[in-house]
Order: sequence, then structure tokens, then C-alpha cells
Amino acid sequence: MQAWLVLVAYVAAQMLADVGSLKIVLFAGLSMDAGTFIYPITFTLRDMVHKVAGIRVARGLIVAAAVINLVMAGFFWLVGRLPADPGAGAQPDFAAVLSPVWRITLASIAAEVLSEMLDTEAYRLWTERVTTKYQWARVLISNVVSVPLDSLAFCWLAFGGVLPAAIVWSIFAANVLVKGITTVLGLPLIYVVKERSQKAT
Repeated sequence: MQAWLVLVAYVAAQMLADVGSLKIVLFAGLSMDAGTFIYPITFTLRDMVHKVAGIRVARGLIVAAAVINLVMAGFFWLVGRLPADPGAGAQPDFAAVLSPVWRITLASIAAEVLSEMLDTEAYRLWTERVTTKYQWARVLISNVVSVPLDSLAFCWLAFGGVLPAAIVWSIFAANVLVKGITTVLGLPLIYVVKERSQKAT
């Protein structure tokens, strides 16, 4: 049961983050995509999946979440393109808010897959080559590796050449800062689930 709860939480957080990433907000003087407020927790949730279900499930989940997010974006695009029922009014807000900006959507999904796979490998190497003790360290080390890569890939794939470089770097800095804080705050979550009894392969 705990595995299913973590799996569902991971996919839900991924979906919410991708929707949120469509808006660039100003937070603490830094520009950032709004998905940054929730996306960082997916790294810890992925570590929890790895811990409770093994590396193969974690890898499969990353790919599955990417496909689900792509289908979600395509569905929103389709609904936004369909004509509104005149009896219900024009309803322009749906397309204005939820229709995907494909460059941002694809950049987000690509960065997610790349960084989450790297996070998986960092977690695996730490537990197999270093220690299975200090579970908080697994999360910290894997996130220290994956968070900057995720932010760098997303920012430049989504906004490089579109926004001024200073704004792109500001979004990158805000991403790393918020994700770093979320990582530290989320460290205790790894203790919520029990270790998988058999060694993951």
C-alpha cells in the first residue's frame, strides 16, 4: 500500500509542476516558473519509490510520468482547440490558462527525465558503494547531483534565446535555491516508508 501511495504522489506532483511551469512568477526578487514550488518534492518522492519498490520501478515510473505529462498537455491542447458551446459562452479562459506552451512543456519533460534518471543512479551508487545508513544522505546526495542539472536543462531548453540571458540565469538561480531548500525540508520523508526487503536489481 505504501508503494502505491508514493507512486501516486509522485505522478500527481509531476503533473501539478508541469501545469505550474507555464507561468513565470517573481518570488523573493527572482524570476522562476511556478512549477518550482512543487516540483522539487518529486526528487524525494522518487527516492522513496526507489527505497520501497526498487530501481526498476523507479526508472519505469519516471518514464510513465513523462508519458502522462505529455498526454495531459496534448489533452489540454485538444480541449483548448475545440469550439465552445455557444450556449455556455465563449470560455476563452481554458485555452488561455491550460493550453500548453509546447517549448516549455517539452523542456520540462526532457529535464525531468534526464535529472530523475541521474537522481536514480546517484541514489543507487550511494546505497551500493557507500552505505545504506544515514538515509537522509541518500536523498541529499542524489538531489545535489540532479537538481542543478534539472534546472540548467529546463531553463535553457525552455527560455534560451527567447528571454534575455540575465532572466534565464535568474530563473536558474531561483530554481536551484528553492529546490535546495525543499530538499533539506523534505529529507525526513525518506523515513516514512520501509526499506524494500530484497535488494533491488
